[in-house]
Amino acid sequence: MFGYIRPAAPRLDESERRRFRGAYCGLCHTLARRYGFLARWLLNFDFTLLSILLSLGTATVSRCRRCIAHPCRGCEAMDASAALDAAADRSVVLAWWQIQDHIADHGFFSGIPYRLAALLYRRAYRKARGLVPDFDAAVRRHLRELDERERAHCASLDAAAEPFAALLSEIASAEPDETRGRIFAQLFYHLGRWIYLIDAADDFQTDAKRGCYNPLRYRYGVTGDTLPDEVKVSVGETLDASIRQMAGAYALLDAGEWTAVLDSIFYDSLYGIGKAVLSGVYRKQIRRIRRTKEEPI
Repeated sequence: MFGYIRPAAPRLDESERRRFRGAYCGLCHTLARRYGFLARWLLNFDFTLLSILLSLGTATVSRCRRCIAHPCRGCEAMDASAALDAAADRSVVLAWWQIQDHIADHGFFSGIPYRLAALLYRRAYRKARGLVPDFDAAVRRHLRELDERERAHCASLDAAAEPFAALLSEIASAEPDETRGRIFAQLFYHLGRWIYLIDAADDFQTDAKRGCYNPLRYRYGVTGDTLPDEVKVSVGETLDASIRQMAGAYALLDAGEWTAVLDSIFYDSLYGIGKAVLSGVYRKQIRRIRRTKEEPI
């Protein structure tokens, strides 16, 4: 996955920020427990959101755990749960296929780091594939469709984003409740569409320099390596349309103790992230956060 999704920290009080960190750290511990120490490096915010959504309707318990990032004071992490297990299994499968995609997109020498990553995570992937074979098969099917459309230089944003959107909607199968499963399918479909398009906007300059396919180039006929302002406005509108669809599905859920965190994501931070990416300041914001060593939000 891509790690774009995080709460809007200013909207949250300290207890709510601590609750989100607990889910983030709980997923980190779950990855290590199920797949080994190196699996911790697959952790990202997108699957933290999945673990939170799948935990709705069940009591969540957090406790202080040992932490490689904070060896002295430890961290407050959610206890093991079916929701965290489901998020961990699917994050390993998706990370594996993302590595394979990077290998295919890079030459021999520039692809060496990804080939090494594939060697390191092969065993974890095989275990995850055995635990969620239907999800793995669906991911492969949708990625083949995505590859076909990209090779054909698809000029429709909806058609280009559809395979990845459909891929993420498959995550809804992890939800045992039928009603919530239908809601999640809608929510994750539009989340997948949003991630695909926001990533295309974020990588536009890099793709242009490398000569890689980017749906925005073919949809809007951009010849340079920078999106014109009028194109940014149009892309912003289609991104916001997906957020509204996500928010509409989310409104059907009872978020319970996670209401403040999820409200900040679906009603605030996704809009802000889209604006930051299109204005070219998103990566600068992330680097600033890392330099100041702030917590995960």
